[in-house]
Amino acid sequence: MESDEGANDPGKRGLRRELLVNRRGLSEEDRLAHERALAAHALALPELASAGTVAAYVSVGTEPGTAALLEALRERGTRVLLPVLLPDDDLDWGAYTGPGSLAVVRHGGRMELAEPAGTRLGPDAVTEADVVLLPGLAVDGRGMRLGRGGGSYDRVLARLERAGARPALVVLLYDTEVVARVPAEAHDRPVHAVVTPAGVRRFARP
Repeated sequence: MESDEGANDPGKRGLRRELLVNRRGLSEEDRLAHERALAAHALALPELASAGTVAAYVSVGTEPGTAALLEALRERGTRVLLPVLLPDDDLDWGAYTGPGSLAVVRHGGRMELAEPAGTRLGPDAVTEADVVLLPGLAVDGRGMRLGRGGGSYDRVLARLERAGARPALVVLLYDTEVVARVPAEAHDRPVHAVVTPAGVRRFARP
């Protein structure tokens, strides 16, 4: 599940293409191993250990897998919110209560996403989260995240800022996706940490 603005930026487009090609080169066995390792490192984060509510997402395609992490958070008793893509690419939210609470939804001719099938909680529900787990394609040494270009998570971050909410922002990536620099725009906001199968890297929190 993804996005960020700047879809027309040539630097971002080229980097996205390169990163997506690399992801497609991973075997299913590699992806499952990465998913387990990523979940173990994420669950050890103090921010997740103490969180009452976590806004997360269901991985799709070649994204770093989140299924193991979602189940572990649920079993831990953490309230997990998952996004529902709206027609304007904003995100509504619903509660995750196990794999059976998900339904596959087709969004036009674009994509199929697994989304919570229960009550819609509204776009502002994300402001209740203690931690927001973000999808992405890369992050650099400043904590600047590169998304896929849809804009959904830029809206989430702007909503958090307007509400004065300050959850921990954590992006989930593969090891090779922590890069020297990603193109950034004035509205982009850094994340606080990146979790990869190899471990955790933190960035200065303003």
